[in-house]
Amino acid sequence: MHTKPKKSLGQNFLIDRNIQDKIIDSVGLAQEDTVLEIGPGEGAITGLLCRDAGKVFAVEIDRSLCALLTNKFAKTQNLSVINADFLKFDLRSLPPGNKLKVIGNIPYYITSPIVEHLLLYRERVEVIYLTVQKEFAQRMAADPGSKAYGSFSCFVQYYTEPEILFLIKKNSFHPPPKVDSCFLRMKLRQEPAVKVKNETLLFKIIRTAFQQRRKTMKNGLEELIPNRQLEEFFRQYDIDPRIRAEDLSLQDFANLANLI
Repeated sequence: MHTKPKKSLGQNFLIDRNIQDKIIDSVGLAQEDTVLEIGPGEGAITGLLCRDAGKVFAVEIDRSLCALLTNKFAKTQNLSVINADFLKFDLRSLPPGNKLKVIGNIPYYITSPIVEHLLLYRERVEVIYLTVQKEFAQRMAADPGSKAYGSFSCFVQYYTEPEILFLIKKNSFHPPPKVDSCFLRMKLRQEPAVKVKNETLLFKIIRTAFQQRRKTMKNGLEELIPNRQLEEFFRQYDIDPRIRAEDLSLQDFANLANLI
């Protein structure tokens, strides 16, 4: 018997025990690990996390689920259930200690905001494991030149090393979502993937370039970057001025930002 999922909160509970075990095996926890679980739901993964990790913080926005979890794990001493909206949750409010291993089966409609929120606290995080919509996972892990590659790919890959670990079929959830999911690992980089003088400028260039996705780089960035600087970039790095944003690597964008 399962709690009735709330559509307004994007709740899809993972009910496939084989997938639950596969997730825990992929994460490979040890007693010295501190885990932050986003959206524990009914606690299917929570109990396994508490079994293997030293400490688990479970952040759940649904008050009724918090009550269920508190009752279900009343005798579990290494679990703290926190009733909060994760997008407003300050990771620095957690006790100091080891960097966090973050695990979450997160609502599809707020995947981007959750990833962005986590990366704001990247100094506290070691690795992020997320169950996300298949298409979204492909976007985060996409290589230059692919249809899935975009500005969010660059943003995620600047700070992390994303890797799709395995596919999760939609019937593994209750209720089944309309699409399949992926289990994704994002290992935080000790240093950003590329060196730039101005991160804000880098991401502004990337966003502008992909907003004009059908245009060539030269035409798409003409209002942001003077033509002479663009021409210098194309000449210095032997890049065709007709190239489009999806064919440039993160390093290419960094080279452009550093020329300005």
